[in-house]
This record gives sequence, C-alpha cells and structure tokens, in this order.
Amino acid sequence: MAKGKLFVISGPSGTGKGTICKSILENEADVKLSVSMTTRIPREDEVDKVHYYFVEQGIFEQLIDESGFMEYASVYGNYYGTPKKQVLQWLSQGNDVILEIDVQGALQVKKNYPQCVLIFILPPSFEELKSRIEGRGSETKETMTRRLGEALHEISFIGRYDYRIVNDDLHKAIAEVRGIITTERCKIDEGEALRIIGKYKEE
Repeated sequence: MAKGKLFVISGPSGTGKGTICKSILENEADVKLSVSMTTRIPREDEVDKVHYYFVEQGIFEQLIDESGFMEYASVYGNYYGTPKKQVLQWLSQGNDVILEIDVQGALQVKKNYPQCVLIFILPPSFEELKSRIEGRGSETKETMTRRLGEALHEISFIGRYDYRIVNDDLHKAIAEVRGIITTERCKIDEGEALRIIGKYKEE
C-alpha cells in the first residue's frame, strides 16, 4: 500500500483556511484532519478531541520529552502542537492528512518531515483581509492591529511554501486545493516506483 501524503495548510486569520479544510474533508474520503493538542482552557463552544486535545501542561511536556510532536510551540503562555502518532498511523494506512497550522509550525513540520506539501492561503488583498477580520465584529483596535501585523509576518514566509492559493472565490480556492492534492497523489518517488513495478511483476 502506498503511503499517504501530508499537506500543511497555513495563512493569516481571515483567509478561509478552516472553511477550505472542512470542504476538503467532506468531499475526499481518504483525507484526515489532524487535531492539535493544547494546554489552554477550552472556550465555551469548543469540544475536546474535536477542536483540540485539551491536556494539562505536564502531559504535554512529557510528550515533548518523548519526541511525540511533529511540531509544537508556546504561545502566550500555552503550548500548542501536532501529536505525531496518529498522523504517522494515518499516513502508513494510505490516508492523506491535512494539518491546519501556522507558519512557525509548518516550517517545523517541513524540517522533520521533508516530503510534506506546504500550501499557503492568501487573501485577495490586504484591504480585503482587514475587511474580513473587521466583519467578525469581535476585534478591538488593539487586537486588529496585532492580527494585521501577524498576517504580514506570516506572508513574509510564503517563499518557503510549495503552493499558494488566493482565496478571492471560495469555490475556486477549494477546487485548487483539491487539484493540488490530486497532483501530489499522482507524483512518483523511488519507493512508489518500486511498489508499482513489483505489483505488475506479480500480476
């Protein structure tokens, strides 16, 4: 059985990453979404093992010591990370896996798992991104300034990514991400070539 592909999707807040990932999962039977782990307290609408694995700091740090993360970081006093075991199991079973994580995490994953595919989701323009974030109605002037600064910082790393998608039309953006997944599934590396040759020899 061929191993699955690991796709990492990043982009500033407000670019539609979550909506795109949700659509991919609903329409691609062999694609799994990795759930991140965190030490922060869950919000009212968050469900354990669905939005995050919510754990105590000691458990998280034990996993760090055991090299149990594909990537992790400390953000505003809380840990966030991608548990390695489930992802590697899915990949070995032939499933493709999506990680929806920030740029810092994505570059860690690329370092630890070089064959992963990095996809960056961009807004049509900086003004449109600002408008989308303001449209949520949940940002103060201070948090708005911080989010826009974070967005510019993340975009500065786009040259490290394999693909970029401009989300100016959601249906088009979803189709383009699905196209990338299809393209990557059709690529051949040395291991895949040997598997194919062996299969046809057996027949």
